[in-house]
Amino acid sequence: MSAQADTGSRHISAYTGRVPQSIKLTYAVGTAAEAIIGVAFNFFNFFFYTNILGVSGTMVGLAIAIALVFDAVSDPLVGAISDRWRSKWGRRHPFMFAAPVPVMICLFLIYSPPESLESFGLFLWLTILSVIMRTSITLFNVPHLALGAELSADFTERSRVMSVTALFGAVGAFGFAYIAYTYFFVSSPEYSNGMLDPSAYVSLAIFAASTGGLMMLLSTVCTMHLIPRLPVVPLDLPRFTFLEFYRDCGSALKNRNFRVLLIGILLLTATTGTRETIELHVNSYFWELQPDQIRYFALAGFIGPIIGYLITARLHDRFEKKPVIIVSFIGILITAADATSLRILGFFPENHSDYLLPLLMTNFILQITFIVIWTISVMSALADVADEQELASNRRQEGILFAARSFFKKASTGFGHLLGGIAIDWIKFPVSAEPGTVDADMLVKLGLLDGPIAVIPGIIAIFFFMQYSLSRKRHGEIHAELNERHAAGDSGRSPD
Repeated sequence: MSAQADTGSRHISAYTGRVPQSIKLTYAVGTAAEAIIGVAFNFFNFFFYTNILGVSGTMVGLAIAIALVFDAVSDPLVGAISDRWRSKWGRRHPFMFAAPVPVMICLFLIYSPPESLESFGLFLWLTILSVIMRTSITLFNVPHLALGAELSADFTERSRVMSVTALFGAVGAFGFAYIAYTYFFVSSPEYSNGMLDPSAYVSLAIFAASTGGLMMLLSTVCTMHLIPRLPVVPLDLPRFTFLEFYRDCGSALKNRNFRVLLIGILLLTATTGTRETIELHVNSYFWELQPDQIRYFALAGFIGPIIGYLITARLHDRFEKKPVIIVSFIGILITAADATSLRILGFFPENHSDYLLPLLMTNFILQITFIVIWTISVMSALADVADEQELASNRRQEGILFAARSFFKKASTGFGHLLGGIAIDWIKFPVSAEPGTVDADMLVKLGLLDGPIAVIPGIIAIFFFMQYSLSRKRHGEIHAELNERHAAGDSGRSPD
């Protein structure tokens, strides 16, 4: 057993006060890496396999849904194992080191299928590689999220950590999207719309895989010096077994605040995932935007995270996290459905109007701002729940708790691909059609899918977020009780 394991669980977090800015930045680099890989996979593969390769939308959706089944096991499994892992590299870093190489290889292969494969063969290719890639992402994402929760125990400082993380995630996502639309999906004599060029996706995958993978390694290496400061595995905690895994999951699910956040996030993923899946269809056909116009959404997207970064911790200083979660969530739903709904009703500028792109970008900025505020608030709330869970179970379970966040982040892709794929097939949307040639009734159906229909699960989620009850006062009491418990444990431990 390592020296680290021998010390017992003496810390709630690495820092009792402010976390140094350098630590926040090096930690957040990992989130930027995840965002780059996520955009490369989530935003483009559905369009690539359906509109370029001609695979049925339902089959593409099913491929990602199958990977989701594996995620349902691998995410909490990695969380439970890392919660109990004893090594000289701590609980989290060994898993983070294992992730980048398989992620890079799988992402490249997803966009480079053998030319001999036809529909069912492409379905199997996408399914197998998606399972391997998403499981590999779990090895990084779950321990990385848990590491973020372990940096600070302060109610508001956690929000500051998550604010920097959200900002870096946005920089990674929108920066990569802008590069993709500007340098990869450019028009050519053969393809006036660069989104229809198959070779662009291969080049994009190489760039995303190499950039994202190297950034994962950088974040892992640059946070290794924190290992001696981080919470460690208690001496009396049994090693991992599947029985202990079952008990860990059951213990976490007994926590009411965890359950309501979990269900609310799940319902939101059905909304966001569906919209992400058909986003390229909506931008290319419903709004008839070219890639050189779509890229401006990536630039506009930087504004929302900056606003969220600047104000969320201040909101948490003034208000409880619960109302911030609910109000920002309602903002997400409104900005998700308003533009397409107003167009269908005849109250939005026509395509190619000078007012169309500025209005869409303004709405997008508002939506991203609400998303960032909501994400920071929920991630900070989950870190608070980890303290509540330790008080109830006498063990740190950040891995299990944040495995849920990792799972539902990927669930948005799984549910979205499945629902979006079925919907695209149901309305019989044409394959490889030129923008401007699709029937108007078909476009109305596409707009309804993107707006009013997609937000229905999100509306239901509001009820569950309203049940969250962990307040600032109660968290302060929990923190004080944990400090007393740890102090008593240390005083009763024999000196080395």
